[in-house]
Amino acid sequence: MNAMGATSNLVQKFQQYSDWRAAVGAALQRYQEWTTEANLSDSVSAQRINKALARLDDDKLTIAFVAEFSRGKSELINALFFADYGQRILPSSAGRTTMCPTELLYDPSFPACIRLLPIETRADALSTSDYKNSQHVWTVLPLDISSADGMLEAFKQVSLTKWVSQEEAKRYGLFDEDDPDAALATDDAGRVQISQWRHAIVNFPHPLLKQGLVIIDTPGLNAIGTEPELTLNLIPNAHAVLFILAADTGVTKSDIDVWRNHIGSGAGRMVVLNKIDSMWDELRSEAEIESQINHQISSVAQTLGLSASQIYPVSAQKGLVGKINDERALLERSRLPAFENALSHELIPAKRNIICSQLMADIDDLTAAKQAVMAARKRNIVEQLMELKSLRGKNTNIITHMMKRIDIEKKEFDESLQKLQGTRMVFSRLSSEVFTTLSMSIIKEEIRQTKEEMEGSMFTAGFRSAVKTFFEKAQANLVASSQKTDEISEMMSIMYRKFSTEHGLALSTPMPFSLDKYQQELRLIEGAYQRQFGAVTLLKTSQVVIMQKFFDSIASRVKMNFLQANRDVDSWLKVVMAPLEEQIRAHNGQLKQRLDSIARVHVAIDSLEEKIATIETLHAALDAQHKTLTAHELALKDVINPEHGSKTRSLRNAA
Repeated sequence: MNAMGATSNLVQKFQQYSDWRAAVGAALQRYQEWTTEANLSDSVSAQRINKALARLDDDKLTIAFVAEFSRGKSELINALFFADYGQRILPSSAGRTTMCPTELLYDPSFPACIRLLPIETRADALSTSDYKNSQHVWTVLPLDISSADGMLEAFKQVSLTKWVSQEEAKRYGLFDEDDPDAALATDDAGRVQISQWRHAIVNFPHPLLKQGLVIIDTPGLNAIGTEPELTLNLIPNAHAVLFILAADTGVTKSDIDVWRNHIGSGAGRMVVLNKIDSMWDELRSEAEIESQINHQISSVAQTLGLSASQIYPVSAQKGLVGKINDERALLERSRLPAFENALSHELIPAKRNIICSQLMADIDDLTAAKQAVMAARKRNIVEQLMELKSLRGKNTNIITHMMKRIDIEKKEFDESLQKLQGTRMVFSRLSSEVFTTLSMSIIKEEIRQTKEEMEGSMFTAGFRSAVKTFFEKAQANLVASSQKTDEISEMMSIMYRKFSTEHGLALSTPMPFSLDKYQQELRLIEGAYQRQFGAVTLLKTSQVVIMQKFFDSIASRVKMNFLQANRDVDSWLKVVMAPLEEQIRAHNGQLKQRLDSIARVHVAIDSLEEKIATIETLHAALDAQHKTLTAHELALKDVINPEHGSKTRSLRNAA
């Protein structure tokens, strides 16, 4: 087995997932093209399809590797993803080798490189996320992916450190003089060793990264606590968190702190018990070694409140050696293949199921709307056909009466349109009110006020009160905006029902919308703050700096939350009335067409049969179009969820 072959299962599963996303994207585009050609497309359906396509394009599977120092985390990443280079790529040695959070990903818009954010940016009131779009701030190192030695040298830059004064380290929130271990981090001159970088982004065209995998390599407990980006964003938003322990130490107090404060049990949480080779003892039998490993697994499971099946014993170092030297027996004994198998069979299908469920919900709404439009068109053709057939053998007086009836129907419809104008005015007013409490200027002002209050207080109660008030105001703003969007939804539902029942329009319910997910996001951000500082009773100088840095990251994430809410509300407001207005235009045209058809018959009764034949031809064409629409919908659902395959085939055969 060559090194690349050892990860083939992971690569294969990712390739299958990537192929599925590509197939779904192609099917969505085919569906969109056909509905546009069939004059069945509208702004709402176009927006839904574009959102689905964007979701597929942006879909990532993020795995965060979290561990205290010296647990073999970097070695595990090397063994899983870089063994084909024939040597270690991520620096891996005893002690603190990863000093800053590192993201490994692939973005085709950038060349292969390592982008490094200087540690000095911690002195500013900006989070790591705020700097993501400020390219000039980052130090960029080219990455020669054809040279293993070149790769290794480039990755070593991520671990560079430097010595700074205690005052400078305090300004960055990286030194606590009250910490009993603080003296261990200083040299004879009283200087403090800190990372040279705050954050690293490695853009690397690895097969798995190219297919959407993102690896988060985190530092140890101390850095997790001091870099809010990890606590607020990277770790909570990861689809999977691999918590690495060392078999020779078991679960230490610092491990428990990391688990409780930053990870916790839940979906996508896996525990790796690394360094099982420390238990390999030539004086013990294989059965004794296995018993010892199982005992350690049971102990870890009990301590962390997990089942033993959630603990994966491995030797990353021996697994890496086994892959590089093509030693199958050593690789199997390292248990790394079993762990890779668990990753590929648990994480990827779980991620696919989430995307599949979201897509199916969107497509169900989309196809229901298209079927309703098609049904309305067919109903209109049938009504025209029945009207024209009823004129057979009738005199001009009957035809005149029918023209008057349709004319009355049109006048009633025009009256409804007049009432709709009032709805449009209310809609415009409510739309403005939504943004009154959702505006970015309000949230920026509340952030400014909160920071002023924090800077003016050196007591825990003052800090807590300022942040608590900030979250309360932000939540109240979202609630107020949500009430307005609910009013708009209710008003539009009433109008949809009115035009459906009174005029037979193909309308069910307006496009749904809710700000609930943004309120939930705000609660998650507040929860992260509470976990970090909720138990703090007395602030030290160093903690004041950390709390201020933490609030900077909170403010950044809240701003992004509100910005996305603004964008989504704006998109929804632009399309929520679109189906009603498009149906109104179509119904108006149908009324005019019916009136015109009967008027022509009134002028020349001899043209009746010709007109009936024309409508019957249209009816047959609509029937054929309806069958094609249904076939396209079933084919689309079949690609998204193959379980629909049998149903698709049976319906196609019936058609």
